[in-house]
Amino acid sequence: MRILLLTQWFDPEPTFKGLAFAKELVARGHEVEVLTGFPNYPGGRVYPGYRIRWRQRELVEGIPVTRVALYPSHDRSAVRRAANYLSFALSAATIGAFTVRRPDVVYAYHPPATIALAAMVLKWFRGVPFVLDIQDLWPDTLTATGMMRSRAALGIIGMFCRLAYRSAARVVVLSPGFNRLLVDRGVPADKLEVIYNWCDEAAITNANPSAAVLEEACLDGRFNVVFAGTMGKAQALSSVLHAAKLVEACDSKVQFTFVGGGIEVEALKREAMALGLGNVRFLSRRPPAEIGPLLHAADVLLVHLSDSPLFAITIPSKTQAYMAVGRPILMAVRGDAADLIRQAGAGVCTCPENPRQLADAVCELAQAPAGKLAVLGERGKAFYEQYLSLQAGVGHFEKLLESAARGA
Repeated sequence: MRILLLTQWFDPEPTFKGLAFAKELVARGHEVEVLTGFPNYPGGRVYPGYRIRWRQRELVEGIPVTRVALYPSHDRSAVRRAANYLSFALSAATIGAFTVRRPDVVYAYHPPATIALAAMVLKWFRGVPFVLDIQDLWPDTLTATGMMRSRAALGIIGMFCRLAYRSAARVVVLSPGFNRLLVDRGVPADKLEVIYNWCDEAAITNANPSAAVLEEACLDGRFNVVFAGTMGKAQALSSVLHAAKLVEACDSKVQFTFVGGGIEVEALKREAMALGLGNVRFLSRRPPAEIGPLLHAADVLLVHLSDSPLFAITIPSKTQAYMAVGRPILMAVRGDAADLIRQAGAGVCTCPENPRQLADAVCELAQAPAGKLAVLGERGKAFYEQYLSLQAGVGHFEKLLESAARGA
């Protein structure tokens, strides 16, 4: 098949369905082209070596990539974030959709939901079916994160999403909860498919922590609870700081380490200082190749999201990375994510935004025998390899894309 990957985010930006996905499809005998924007995520600044043009073509490790213009931004401003999403959607639907080679099928990565505009243009004007991969439910997420509050705007976005679902040949979701919710919203069950995400395996699974990494991160000699990833409002990490305060009183060897960036980092640092926490460290964002050793060095890996009904039906992407490295997971998220950890037997689950429960769970893990922690990590890794890996996921997508192309 000739497959077009339509995604606002692509390498060198951090992304789940980027270059590794494209290369695996090529390895399976397919022709792949990518339509994307100029790299600016997550900092909102265009990466070195790029400048915004109306269109640019390049080869990324043998994969042809067409980049189209967008407004670079990823900060707290809802207006600028909307400009980022809409500018790419319009460029992709006009410049991109009519300048890429006609594919047999389009794979469209959502978020943002606006990506569906270009996919629908390709369907309506060039007769190309598309598979929509929904990683983030709109408008629900916009409401839950406080990015948008206008009922009129949210209503328009909701109508647009329903049009996208109707137009797509198949709709992929990342969790059973997403599947149930879309069925309730009228999407035919036979159009929906649950495919769990994989992680950047090459970057993180072959990494072993060196003495230098442990020393630089101050991870040596402590029981380390590590959170790695975006620190925004959705993660509700203030609760984790309050849990750290409770843990500090009962187990002095436990250390909480936050690795990454996001709009809440500075506020969290100020709060940690105000609480007088001596068991919390913040490490700056770093590339996946450097994240791997830190994950391997952790005693426990933490997932935390706010206590929102929306997050009860999602599976945070870091879950797969944590499982792949074979470390025990402390899952402070309700619903599908917790169910996955229980199914795999890969860790301990607790309620989100509940410092007391989280602190108790940390103390329980810190006092557990090393052998028990090793077993939890091994179970998670085995489950990942069988059900969640790149090989398993791409095989599933390949069948869906072929089905969509044949249906056209």
